[in-house]
Amino acid sequence: MRYDDDDFDPTIKSRSQVKREMHALQKLGERLVSLSPARLKKLGLSDDLYEAVLLAARITDNEGRRRQIQYLGRLMRETDTAAVEALFTEVDEAKALDAARFKRLERWRDGLIAGDAAILDEILAEFPDLDVQRARQLARTAAGEAKKGKPPRSSRELFRILRKHLEQSTCPAALDESGQCDDAASDDTETAS
Repeated sequence: MRYDDDDFDPTIKSRSQVKREMHALQKLGERLVSLSPARLKKLGLSDDLYEAVLLAARITDNEGRRRQIQYLGRLMRETDTAAVEALFTEVDEAKALDAARFKRLERWRDGLIAGDAAILDEILAEFPDLDVQRARQLARTAAGEAKKGKPPRSSRELFRILRKHLEQSTCPAALDESGQCDDAASDDTETAS
């Protein structure tokens, strides 16, 4: 039997492609299991899928849990997963934003403790109402605590002060990947208000 190009149907998926899609659906099912029941309700899942996710969350046996997650993947083939994927994309973006914010605060705190004047200027440019005297005092105390091997009480206090100012600013909603303020987004929020 001879195959022609006319016989080729691009809509037919290879076995490998079907397996990759099933594994992706199973991963999505695993992430669904980690959600709270209230959040699952908001997704508008079918009753069968909702019950299967709740059951998978209750199963503690590894093999039973694995089989249940495979079953979730099978159920999700007939389900539109766009809402679920959008939710997890939103969650992942929020986590990335929080991580960038945390790294930025650590960099500021460590720079202040090290006595970096450029870091202080950067912080003051963003938070002109920061109590500079208190920040410098905490930075000096934190440096002394680090040298003496004491618990980093002042370092934590400095971090809390910086975090409070960052949370009160308009910038946190507009951090880019490097943890810096995205000026275009922060300008949009300022003009909108």
